[in-house]
Amino acid sequence: MPPNKVKANFIEPMLLLRADRLPDDSKWSYELKLDGYRALAIKSSGRVQLRSRNDRDFSRRYPAIVQALAALPDETVVGGEVVAKDEAGRPAFNLLQNYGSAKIQIVYYIFDLLVLNGRDFMQQPLIGRRAGLQDRVFPRLSEPVREGAVLEASLPDLVAAVRAQGLEGLVAKRQDSRYESGQRSGAWQKMRINRSQEFVIGGYTPRPRILTR
Repeated sequence: MPPNKVKANFIEPMLLLRADRLPDDSKWSYELKLDGYRALAIKSSGRVQLRSRNDRDFSRRYPAIVQALAALPDETVVGGEVVAKDEAGRPAFNLLQNYGSAKIQIVYYIFDLLVLNGRDFMQQPLIGRRAGLQDRVFPRLSEPVREGAVLEASLPDLVAAVRAQGLEGLVAKRQDSRYESGQRSGAWQKMRINRSQEFVIGGYTPRPRILTR
């Protein structure tokens, strides 16, 4: 491999700092707090792996996701979350825990880019990593892989919408933040608003982008 290239391997995920109040600033972007399992997708030497945040193998458990990720560029690592949905299309953590005992819709939401085609993106700001996903990753992928949505509304409106709809909470990320592997620096924060483990994606949430090839 050329000296300026890196091999795609497991990278310890960046962690979220729990907060009672999120920053209300234009330098931050907001996402729904998904009720699923964090997971890294790794494609190296033509082989795709799906790994948990603790580096456990998810590939055999979610073969449809692995198959959809086969179109990733080689030597690429992306970060996301595996989410189960009930018959009404709502994320449901209890279904995810019991996956395998019933026919359940599983979706993998991608929200970060760590390595692309052998190039380390972790020192790029979040806004640049998202641009890399838009330009080089999402156009290749299809169901059950989807783009993790950024919410386009003010923080007070988002909090009110999440509370009214019984959604779990919100995540805030600094748009200029680098990817700090294994760290809980506060550049990413999460706030629980409701205690329910099941919620409907709606209100101020943009329609999830369904990826097609």
